[in-house]
This record gives sequence, structure tokens and C-alpha cells, in this order.
Amino acid sequence: MAGQTKAIPIQLSDEELILRILTGEKRLFEQLIRKYNQRLYRIGMSILESEPEVEDAMQTTYINAYEHLSGFEGRSSFGTWLTRIMLNQCYGQKRKAAYRLSHHVQLANSADMNTPANEIVNKELGRVLEHAITRLPEKYRLVFVLRELEELSVREAAGVLGINETNIKVRLNRAKIMLRQNLGEYMKDQVYGFHLSKCDVIVSKVMRHLQLV
Repeated sequence: MAGQTKAIPIQLSDEELILRILTGEKRLFEQLIRKYNQRLYRIGMSILESEPEVEDAMQTTYINAYEHLSGFEGRSSFGTWLTRIMLNQCYGQKRKAAYRLSHHVQLANSADMNTPANEIVNKELGRVLEHAITRLPEKYRLVFVLRELEELSVREAAGVLGINETNIKVRLNRAKIMLRQNLGEYMKDQVYGFHLSKCDVIVSKVMRHLQLV
């Protein structure tokens, strides 16, 4: 039927999705949102440390990316381009609302103290890891999140942060020294986990704002 969106294979590349979105299949933007929600959430938490602030930053980032999608020239990957938008948004919010950020951090810390005693061990360890990463200086925390959690290459991380590759390597090594050792693969699954329910909320907000539903 005319006007309907065809089913999209999960293996479709970002470039192919963007082309189809720009040629009229606008609802396919949801595929990109779901693909990058985890990365943007982790980036946001490493800077803002407050879920409400991070979710606002993510929503604004996706809206800006959608509205400027036709201007994406492919000089870097779409993921790198999107991450840069998110970083700019996070730093903008931090500059403009420092007092609100402090308030949200205090609320988040208070909520952590009230964690039920019977919380499963995996979630408890995840919380401990998040706290340890939060205590890293921001410049080391960002590199750690990009390289170890999001698994960006040294070159990709350098491109996102606008510093040279040597600095990326140095900051990552220093970040690792500051953190407890022997955390293994567990870290990737537990730290700043972006669960399906959160993913659905972001998707719904962005798609409604862009009137794509």
C-alpha cells in the first residue's frame, strides 16, 4: 500500500537508513534512535550524572540530528557526528544550568543510599561501578566511556573529543589506574545500562516531537 514503511532488516547500514529517511521513509529514524540510545546515555551520564538531564539532552540531540540530517555530509561516521552533537548539548546544559545539575546529583545520590538490601548482586555491582566511574575526573571519564564501554577506536574517540590519539591513550591508561582492577567483561553490561523501558521512552518522545508517529 502506498505510503507504508517497508520492514527494515536490522543489518541495514546507517547510510542506507539515512538515505531512505531523506527520501520519505521518515519513521525509519526510530532505527537510528534505538541503535545509538545506549551510547548517548553513557556519554550523557559521564558528563551530567543525572538521568533527567541526560534524557533531556538525548531528546534534544536526536531532534537536532533529524532536523539537520540532510546536512550530514558523511565526512565522519553518523555515530561520530551524533556523538559530537550529544557532547555539545551536554556541555551546553552544564554551563547553563549548573545549579540544577547539582540538585539532580544530590537527588540521585540520595536514591542510591535507599537501595533495598535485597537488590540482586548484579545490580549492586553495577551501581558500585557507576559510582567509581563518576568519581573519575571528567576528561578521563569521557575517554573511558568511549573506549571501554562504547568500544570506539582510538581514532574515533580522538575525532569525537577533538584531541590527538596520544592523549586518548594517556587518558585511558590514567583512568584505568584510578579504577579498581579485575572488573572484566562485566563492566560493559552493567555500567550505565540503558534498559528497554528507557529506550522506549526516548524513542516515543522523539518520534512524537518530530510528528513521525
